Amino acid sequence: MNEQLLHEPWLTWAMQIQAIAQNGLTYCKNVYDIERYEQLRDIAAKMLSYKTAIPKDKVKQLFCHEQGYQTPKIDTRAAIFKDDKILLVQESNGLWSLPGGWCDVLESINSNTIKETREEAGLDVVPQFIIAIHDQHKRNYPPFAYAVFKTFVMCELVGGEFQPNSETIASAYFGLNELPPMAEEKNTPAQVELCFQAHHSNKPWITQFD
Repeated sequence: MNEQLLHEPWLTWAMQIQAIAQNGLTYCKNVYDIERYEQLRDIAAKMLSYKTAIPKDKVKQLFCHEQGYQTPKIDTRAAIFKDDKILLVQESNGLWSLPGGWCDVLESINSNTIKETREEAGLDVVPQFIIAIHDQHKRNYPPFAYAVFKTFVMCELVGGEFQPNSETIASAYFGLNELPPMAEEKNTPAQVELCFQAHHSNKPWITQFD
């Protein structure tokens, strides 16, 4: 895993160029300026493609398709404990993660945590408190080509049962010392360990944030 990529300044530069271009395309009416902003988007995509070996068309699909003023995305992850073990779900690539995903337009952090846990783990939960809000670029690899706020939410399990679905193929509870291979762009072992710290805390938990 090339963690050095997390600290490369060019990634920040490419993101800034993309944000300037997207914001310009949102508000600009002049056809010549629109062409220039489109060029800036293309340059940002080329930078990412050159440094990551991801095809430029793929980068543009992931990075340069949105409209409107660019703001960070929100990702929610549920921390669910049972017998001092944490619930993880397994994806088709064999890697494991806390159940969660992108916060949809009509969802809040609370409702999205409930929805994603039901969809990926088949479980019904009650969100209790926010453990942490992390900047994905500072904590996870590979970094995405846009800003992401990863929100980890402590949840109380109230029912349900796992069923294989389009997103996950298995679920299981793991102790801190027996974690399986993780999908680290979604959550790292260190982030799971932070969930354990919140679970074991004897004091009211203070949300950590970047």
